[in-house]
Amino acid sequence: MDNKEENSKSLTLKALNKSSVWDLQENDVFRLWESAEKDTDVQENPRHFQDIIRSAFLIEEIKDDSKALKEKYEQQGYKVAQVKYSENAKVTWALKKKPIVRVTDLTYENIRHISAAKLVEVLDRNFGGGWDSLSQSIKDIIESGFDISTTTLPKDRLHKKGGMYEKKLADGYDVLEVEKGTWVEAIFAKLKPEAEKPRMKFSLNEDSEDEDGEADVEIEDTYNKPDEDDVEIGEPDDDEINEDNYSTMMDLSGDDDDITADSLEDYADE
Repeated sequence: MDNKEENSKSLTLKALNKSSVWDLQENDVFRLWESAEKDTDVQENPRHFQDIIRSAFLIEEIKDDSKALKEKYEQQGYKVAQVKYSENAKVTWALKKKPIVRVTDLTYENIRHISAAKLVEVLDRNFGGGWDSLSQSIKDIIESGFDISTTTLPKDRLHKKGGMYEKKLADGYDVLEVEKGTWVEAIFAKLKPEAEKPRMKFSLNEDSEDEDGEADVEIEDTYNKPDEDDVEIGEPDDDEINEDNYSTMMDLSGDDDDITADSLEDYADE
């Protein structure tokens, strides 16, 4: 079972958002709605959950519940089933996952829910001038979910043994080749790993443990504590001053060159 299947089985209707809904298929949506149809929040505001589903699915509400109309939608790739908004409000949905065919179908919500192979397929269908032909907004969306790198080389050098092309493939990248006359631009794409959020615990009790049996980390507040290398200099004690440790520094670099020891003694007597 892959991650997408695990995510779809662990999701609930109330936990859905406009990103995670892309992990679902049509049958998953009907299953989640059925399991939550008695929930008060769903009954009071079904449109909220319907709007989330609409971000990834086409929804047609079928008024005429005839067999012929159902078959017409099914032939177009829709799944048809009945959903309850409340005990007294039922409707038939024709549901179909939105296709990602063009680069303009890519969004920040769905970019991490496609594979690198699917991205290369979408790019191949839209390319003409290569990576730089894409708008900056589309590039930003793609690079939020994928590591992208490019190189442009003569055709006979692109697949050179030990070169960038070979190394990227070995590192798990998918590649799209865009011909430009006698040169070829290679666009390499690899899904970025999801960044794990750092976990930090604070506790005043060093013996406490969390529910998983992990000890809490006690952080000592040392903001106002002086560094060990700092030397605290206080006011000198008059009783500790003596002739060996007391000295007076005088600036003798003035213009008066006639200052002598005797004149200093006279100055002290004044």
